[in-house]
Amino acid sequence: MKTINDFKNISKVSIFLFAAFAFVSLSCASGLVADFQDPPRDTGVRCWWWWLNSNVTKESITQDLEAMHEKGFSGAMIFDAGTELRWGPDNPVPNGPMFSGPEWTELFLHALHEAERLSLELGLSIQSGWNLGGPGVTLENAAKQLTFSEISISGRRNFEGELPLPQCNYGFYRDICVLAYPKPDNKERRPIKDLSAKTGSKELGGSAPDCRFLLNDVPAEKGEQDTLLEDILVISGKLGTEGILRWQVPKGEWIILRIGYTPTKAHVATSSDNWKGHVLDYLSEDAFNNYWDQVVDPLLKKAGPLAGTVLKQLETDSWECGGMNWSENFGREFKHRCGYDITPYLAVAAGKIVESREVSNAFLADLRKTIAACVSDNHYRVFAQRAAEHNLGIQPESAGPHAAPVDGITNYSHSDIVMSEFWIECPHRPGPQNRFFVKQASSAAHIYGKKLVAAESFTSLRKPHWQDVLWQELKPAMDHEFCSGLNMIFLHTFTASPKEMGIPGQEYFAGTHFNPNVTWWDYSDEFFDYIARLQYIFQKGKFNADVLYYYGDHVPNIARLKESDPAGALAGYDYDVTNEDVLLRLEVSQGRVVVPGGIHYRVLVLPDHRVLSLAAIEKVEFLLSKGASVIGAKPERLVSLKGGRQAQIKFHKIADKLWGQNPQMAGVKSVNSGILAWGMSTREFLNSRSVLPDFETSENPQEGSFDYIHYTVEGCDVYFVSNQTENSRKADCTFRISGRQPAIWNPVTGNIKTASAFSQSGGRTTVPLQFAPYGSCLVVFGDAIPQDKQGTGKSNYPDLHLLDEIDGPWLVSFDPEWGGPARVRFETLCDWSEHPAEGIRYYSGEAEYDNNFDLPLKEFEKRYWLQLNDLRDVGIASVKLNGKDLGTLWTKPFRIEITDTLKAGQNDLNITVVNSWMNRLIGDRGKPQNRRFTKTNIKIRDDWKLQKAGLLGPVQIMID
Repeated sequence: MKTINDFKNISKVSIFLFAAFAFVSLSCASGLVADFQDPPRDTGVRCWWWWLNSNVTKESITQDLEAMHEKGFSGAMIFDAGTELRWGPDNPVPNGPMFSGPEWTELFLHALHEAERLSLELGLSIQSGWNLGGPGVTLENAAKQLTFSEISISGRRNFEGELPLPQCNYGFYRDICVLAYPKPDNKERRPIKDLSAKTGSKELGGSAPDCRFLLNDVPAEKGEQDTLLEDILVISGKLGTEGILRWQVPKGEWIILRIGYTPTKAHVATSSDNWKGHVLDYLSEDAFNNYWDQVVDPLLKKAGPLAGTVLKQLETDSWECGGMNWSENFGREFKHRCGYDITPYLAVAAGKIVESREVSNAFLADLRKTIAACVSDNHYRVFAQRAAEHNLGIQPESAGPHAAPVDGITNYSHSDIVMSEFWIECPHRPGPQNRFFVKQASSAAHIYGKKLVAAESFTSLRKPHWQDVLWQELKPAMDHEFCSGLNMIFLHTFTASPKEMGIPGQEYFAGTHFNPNVTWWDYSDEFFDYIARLQYIFQKGKFNADVLYYYGDHVPNIARLKESDPAGALAGYDYDVTNEDVLLRLEVSQGRVVVPGGIHYRVLVLPDHRVLSLAAIEKVEFLLSKGASVIGAKPERLVSLKGGRQAQIKFHKIADKLWGQNPQMAGVKSVNSGILAWGMSTREFLNSRSVLPDFETSENPQEGSFDYIHYTVEGCDVYFVSNQTENSRKADCTFRISGRQPAIWNPVTGNIKTASAFSQSGGRTTVPLQFAPYGSCLVVFGDAIPQDKQGTGKSNYPDLHLLDEIDGPWLVSFDPEWGGPARVRFETLCDWSEHPAEGIRYYSGEAEYDNNFDLPLKEFEKRYWLQLNDLRDVGIASVKLNGKDLGTLWTKPFRIEITDTLKAGQNDLNITVVNSWMNRLIGDRGKPQNRRFTKTNIKIRDDWKLQKAGLLGPVQIMID
């Protein structure tokens, strides 16, 4: 990001002047134009700033923060962590001071003072590693799980004997209760399906799985229960402190269950070497407060007035600590939330069927909901409250994608910045469903009225390091998530690396590397400007969507990526996801449902698994009475014991009243002043109500190669449109806007042009657009125009033709300090990795290509462009023509306008190309350190392969 006075060349100044002209035709957007082209710092990118094994210095801290400031960052999140050994042993990083200890605190305070000097905001992850915990977490405050033992005894006698100690960890065990029930007939029966997941004793994976299957079990059979509820005796008082049971046993055979809890085996993942320890009990308010008082509060007190001014946010990472399902006060929590005593039902957690398979399954659903409520209220809510005492907000990754026993959107209610993550394609997460998770976070921000939707961005794992192509891997991934509602990127990762660690230095084992040690750092301005321009617009915008999807009250509950489309709204209609908490707070205004965040939606969609809570179906009835439109099949089940038999009766009575006792497969009916529909997709319903899609293209919508998002920004309607393919594309894009002049804003260059080609019809406007591979643009609808006005142009883009191709020879200058020849002649453009000279084949870094060409005649009524075509491997080139810097290209089609700089006669062309560290590292592989050019903790794997590198061209002059 640069001020207007910092523009480096005439072409950028001309862009600004063009934008000033745009004020005339886009007066409603006039306040946006200047800041779009030169975004304010507070909309700049941020980063996960890894302090790897706490190995940082004051010098490296200052170097990093100055580099961030220079590139327009708005801030960074200090994240102390170590190496995750399960992903392969890299070279060790020296141990630094212990997290939160005196030496570490001195480094932390230095970072705060330097950030204050540089006008940067900082955040702090309040532990070393991924999950909250550490060496000070006692077994009493560690995460806990249920455990049990079982014996069988005969009745009509006084029993006195030791009950077996249930399995326990670390020698820590506490009793909860002792239950006795008559031994059932000795018969085979199928176990409760997925019991460990249903009890919350494990998490269900890392890609936001649909967990509604936990509401189901295998088909029930007659008489398969182990016991009836009325037959369970609670005999906890008969157990002595030494584990001896003294009980007058009734006649018959009896099963005795000793049920208690023990710490889980979860430890803090990926912490620095000196911050190993147990994971904290996320269900306990006391456990969190103890950790806060011991670790966090002393740091904040040392920060003094910098806490709440420079230090703005606190963070914990995503849940990756397995399951936990008990805490000291959990029984009281359960009674308060569910209205019945958990004690006799704990037999179900031990695998017994109480009453029936259906009843047991309903109890397990209540158990998981209570776990999730405790995590939300006793951990994340308390986290937010304690942070607020210091004027701080929180931004934990509290909602997956690992399917822990949580409700993701409920957890987000406590966040100041709603934090998620997305990945680039890599072996660890190859498919979109494994990589994109922002839709849930943006939905939470919209429904709760929060401004910032952030993501740990460009994460990767088990992929060769430093092998990232900006235009091909990073841009489509972030554009995908921008279309899902992202508006604040946290680069993952920016690793602090003291100078003695060499170059490329120490790096985190996962993620895409961004820091001053990457080869292309000096040429990254335009890449970061692209992000900042879009974040500026998106952060100011109000999201527009037609559909609100209720994702149910089951736990775990983690919303998936946008394309999962649970409401059946795509393509053409956008949606948000909401939870039970917000569902119960919905209002209706002029037939639209309204969330607390203020967004209005045309329709509420219910989940298709036909399960609702009593509170949810009562709310649906209320919304219909107020004129809302609701889509959803008749719910069939209430999977909960809350409210007992009366709740079940009331549930089915409301369902029969709304849908009828035997509804048809599909239908639409009026309910009071509202409309209830089922058996159709949301898209079909909206079309039937003459609500045209908000966005359409001339391609088949099933191809899915375009994505979009729609905001209202300062009186303008703004659509971001992304080509999600590697092909250049042309499309007629139709927007549900009319009577407004469209303009095309280019976030890559900052260029703004009023669309001359467009048409209006039926309340919509069609604009012909062109997209480079993975290209994107903003379409901004500004000033009012007559609804019958049509554009006069045939195209909104220059019609480019090849004028000439710049042939060799090229004089190419490499850096001898990195093993390259000072100057070499390329007769034709070629791939460095196939060059016979080792200094070129294994070269990494910058190389300058010099050439000159003649232009016999310059036609002043024409515009001219330089197009580089094929650039490898990062895809970055800086262009100078006749001594003037024209800027840096980082995305296809690698084209830049040269009209103002080109001259008739001889022209001198200089192109600086940068590749990644990969080839140099491979060249150093196997050599002793004193013969290497590079130094890093990352192990150079045997399967890493040389990457194509350099300018491959052809280099062309294009004319309009």
